[in-house]
Amino acid sequence: MILNEMVHDARVIRLGGEHLPKSVRRWNGDSVGRWEGNTLVVDTTNFTSKTQFRGSGENLHVIERFTRTGPGTILYRFTVDDPSTWDRSWTGEYPWNASDENLYEYACHEGNYSLGGMLRGERQKERDEAAKKK
Repeated sequence: MILNEMVHDARVIRLGGEHLPKSVRRWNGDSVGRWEGNTLVVDTTNFTSKTQFRGSGENLHVIERFTRTGPGTILYRFTVDDPSTWDRSWTGEYPWNASDENLYEYACHEGNYSLGGMLRGERQKERDEAAKKK
């Protein structure tokens, strides 16, 4: 499963399975995974017509490859295809690097007073630590 923190979407990736019938459409598509050596290959089809990426639609087909390239790095490579949108498939990739930094919740900030409170608390902590050093 891949949990997308933004809007809390969860993609369930079935390993070694077959795609659902084309009549079954999902917001995040139907993801089926398999291992090729040390690379997880995820094949996703059956997107809804509401899942649009750069003009794509129900024919969207995405193949993702997740390869661990080091103790703290995964190379993420994806190929996107939709013959009703593009004249050929296209590919991109980038490394995902592990981080020791804090992660903060993605949320709408209209009326969200907690962010201001967190920042004021952190600034107070910094002032307190600076005062101890004097």
